[in-house]
Amino acid sequence: MSLDVLNQRRSVPSRQLGEPGPDEAQLRELLTAAIRVPDHGKLAPWRLVLIRGDARARLGAALAAMHLRHEPDAPPSVIEKDRSRFAHAPLIVAVVARIEEDHPKIPAQEQLLSAGLVAYNLLLGAQSLGFGAQWLTGWAAYDREAAALLGLAANERIVAFVHIGSAREPAPERTRPALEPLLSEWR
Repeated sequence: MSLDVLNQRRSVPSRQLGEPGPDEAQLRELLTAAIRVPDHGKLAPWRLVLIRGDARARLGAALAAMHLRHEPDAPPSVIEKDRSRFAHAPLIVAVVARIEEDHPKIPAQEQLLSAGLVAYNLLLGAQSLGFGAQWLTGWAAYDREAAALLGLAANERIVAFVHIGSAREPAPERTRPALEPLLSEWR
């Protein structure tokens, strides 16, 4: 047993992801594995929205138009970034947290963390299958109008847009924190 899958995990910038993405069998395998997360109370406080094909451009165009409505003086480069936000990776999985704020036993934080683990499993799983992936959010993950566009209910929120595809170049390494300053022991 090795920790290589964790020690070699890298985010591949979404702009460096291209075709091919997972085929249908790989996608099903990836999604099935991704939802194997701690889930206190077996609530499954998450769901997945696949964004692929022409839907990527339609979503980008809708977000660009939405941004322009709210900020008519936004620089064209910012609006273009919104338009092309989902244009690179062949697959984007929106991980949606479904939070029962007043659940009698399961705190909302545990539900949210469970959804976050689904997003992280997507990153690890994509890399294990030979794909690159990046977890992104951006303003659209926190905007209620964008949530409605994606069909989210009032108790739902985007935790991550996980972009998945084939890396066009090696994933960059970045400086990682040293363990010692982050470690303490309670006695």
